[in-house]
Amino acid sequence: MSRFFSSIYQLGIKELFSLRYDPVMIFLIVYMFSFAVIDEAKNAITGVLNTAVAIVDEDHSPLSRQIGDALLPPRFQPPVFLELDEIDASMESARYAFVIDIPPDFQADILARRPTVIQLNVDATAMGLAGTGAGYIQRIISQEVSEFLKGGHVEPPVKIVTRALFNPNMEAAWFQGVMSLTNNFTLLAILITGAALIREREHGTIEHLLVMPVRPVEIMLAKVWANGLVVVIAATLSLFFVVRGVLAIPIIGSIPLYLTGMIIYLFSVTSLGIFLATLARSMPQFGLLTMLVYVLMLLLSGGNTPLESMPGWLQTIMQLVPSTHFVSIAQAILIRDAGIDVVWPDFIATAIIGAVLFIMALSRFRKTVTLTQL
Repeated sequence: MSRFFSSIYQLGIKELFSLRYDPVMIFLIVYMFSFAVIDEAKNAITGVLNTAVAIVDEDHSPLSRQIGDALLPPRFQPPVFLELDEIDASMESARYAFVIDIPPDFQADILARRPTVIQLNVDATAMGLAGTGAGYIQRIISQEVSEFLKGGHVEPPVKIVTRALFNPNMEAAWFQGVMSLTNNFTLLAILITGAALIREREHGTIEHLLVMPVRPVEIMLAKVWANGLVVVIAATLSLFFVVRGVLAIPIIGSIPLYLTGMIIYLFSVTSLGIFLATLARSMPQFGLLTMLVYVLMLLLSGGNTPLESMPGWLQTIMQLVPSTHFVSIAQAILIRDAGIDVVWPDFIATAIIGAVLFIMALSRFRKTVTLTQL
């Protein structure tokens, strides 16, 4: 047993030395956990910001002007007033994301309680902006009409108060920074572990390992702990110095609990990286295969798109993917201050999926070793 752990330790040290002399991979690790996290958190726009909007005011009433004045920065640029025959040309040239057409006698119809319609023209080529922005404009118009009817003085009998928990100011960077860190170390864990195996195969050093008194499981475990350790250290430093330091994102949850979940998750994704490396014949093939798997994990794990908005069958399938559970762990611990009593099901699910991936990768790796020996 002591020889077993000694072999894993010595092979892991070899992995760390191999990574040390790979400047491209070191640069990628530094970049992905620093500049990439900062750039995505600050510049990834998930809401309505500085959106171009135009108004066709056919009413020229105080109410129509009040609606135009309510479209305020930073969500909207100051509205530009157009003529009715300019709508089609302005939308086709993509000068404005929204064009509001206020019909004649709009204020008179509102005061007389007659049905009336405001036309909102939306450039739906920007799908996310179109849906969110149209909702904002609809609420603004409804609010201004209500204020106009009651003269701005009468309080409604029921007042709806909205409280945003965990992120009161709806700062997109708070959420995006945490998710960027999660996505980046997922990609790095798969890449550096699988690339280590591909690199040994291409350089011929895998044959040197085969003549040593070591077994495939020892080689695999060494790659998992060594490369996982690098990613854990880099992600931890990024969490403290980039997420909390540079981005000033408050981390209210238990960091030791989060790191525990990270270690369990890294066991899963490093095993996945080795499994993908056994399927690929070269580094370019491995890179393409990794990106295909990573993009699916990125889009469907709940970090970018809520699981609840997906079809039921797809939600069930994604429960078999480790990133789905870790995204839930990261959001619960770092953003909502959840404890082990909340996240333990995801911990167990991630560990089980990791064990299955490790067994699959070990089986494929043994077949690869057998073919190499032949």
